[in-house]
Amino acid sequence: MSASVWLIVPAAGQGRRMGADRPKQYLPLAGEAILARTLMRLHAALPEARLVLCLDDDDGWFRPQWVPFAHWQRVAGGAERMDSVLNALRAMPAGENDVVLVHDVARPCVTPNDVRALANAAASHSDGALLAMPVADTMKRATPDGECVRTEPRDGLWHALTPQGFTYGLLRRALEQARKNAAQVTDEASAVEALGGRPRLVSGRRDNLKVTHPDDLALAAAILAAQEP
Repeated sequence: MSASVWLIVPAAGQGRRMGADRPKQYLPLAGEAILARTLMRLHAALPEARLVLCLDDDDGWFRPQWVPFAHWQRVAGGAERMDSVLNALRAMPAGENDVVLVHDVARPCVTPNDVRALANAAASHSDGALLAMPVADTMKRATPDGECVRTEPRDGLWHALTPQGFTYGLLRRALEQARKNAAQVTDEASAVEALGGRPRLVSGRRDNLKVTHPDDLALAAAILAAQEP
């Protein structure tokens, strides 16, 4: 890829569903903080990339020695994921056609091969790309009080994962437009879709777990152990 590659990692969330004494990105996982594990995976995939790390201004848990990248910068996180990513895009000195990958800090099990595949797809597809996996389970539509209404067809449905990658210019336009429209997008691909884009789905591994609940920590540790050569 001739364009520069950037990584944005939003890490300003509090992870309250974990019920822990610290933000979940700082919980220990196989002897390291989750944040450190995630950055190690990204660096193994793209060691020459430039990292932008979105952190709370008053974050007292972060340690700079966890960052393995030679070129990186810290920016202030926002109230929502989109706010953090926009802060990063506005602060980073990227070119219009540079490739920008956004990755959840709570996905420490992503494999370097998947990250590289996504980066290549994002660089070659005009509307960008995202890691995803086809839905394998039966999907149910529920009422607000938890009753099953019907079974939804799962043909063509995918679970969105991260990283998600786009050119700098496209991603910034998409998120700036979402901000202008007061739309709260849940991932970067949905902002690009709102502009009429059709990002490419790159099939990723099913063990790209997002640590969200307390029992996810044990599962993530088992996945990391199983991934060791």
